[in-house]
Amino acid sequence: MPLHARKRPSRARRLIAGGAVTVGTFALVSTAALGTAQAAPAASAATTTYTVQPGDHLASIARAQHVPGGWSAIATANHIASPYALQPGQVLTLPAGSTPATKPATATKAASTSTTTTAGSQGYTNNLDGWIKHSLAIMAQNGIPGSYNGIYRNVMRESSGNPNAINLWDSNAAAGHPSIGLLQVIQSTFAAYHVPGTSSSIYDPVANITAACNYAYHRYGSIDNVNGPY
Repeated sequence: MPLHARKRPSRARRLIAGGAVTVGTFALVSTAALGTAQAAPAASAATTTYTVQPGDHLASIARAQHVPGGWSAIATANHIASPYALQPGQVLTLPAGSTPATKPATATKAASTSTTTTAGSQGYTNNLDGWIKHSLAIMAQNGIPGSYNGIYRNVMRESSGNPNAINLWDSNAAAGHPSIGLLQVIQSTFAAYHVPGTSSSIYDPVANITAACNYAYHRYGSIDNVNGPY
């Protein structure tokens, strides 16, 4: 979404849903047959698994688990094809050589963060229509211009209405800060234009819309003036 994001072709986006990390291992061990003069132990095989949590995507998993070959190796190992969608609770097999990181103390709290919107959402439906209307109400309170049609048009171009959308293909992703969410903002832009009172999660639909519209307001005058990658 930032200025340098113009370089990415909009059709080249790939969307990935995704959060936190849990790891489990298991080993299969067999014993030598009886009645032989020499008992040879069978080879043991260890498989590391990863349970997908809200906010997870293949790139973040690959980084946290130090996966050889990166996110594409996870996709290959689990037969995941484009658009590389993940579901919370899905168990992934990590490629051999992965070295899982220690689970941080804040992971449990992060995993429990809902992708539904912030406090005060009563009366708004938990879908794209409700997210846009809720965001417009917050924008009005903060003097941020924008219309329903302007937001909707840009959301559908950027993410097709998927709040967990993530672009792993453009220059932003290559630099380590992919575009995320309904209006495809990078984390630094989200932080800079985050509107107080909305969720601190970039995946939160209302927070994502509101921050993106705040950015568009300061750069283009309004989200209504945005008609392409911005």
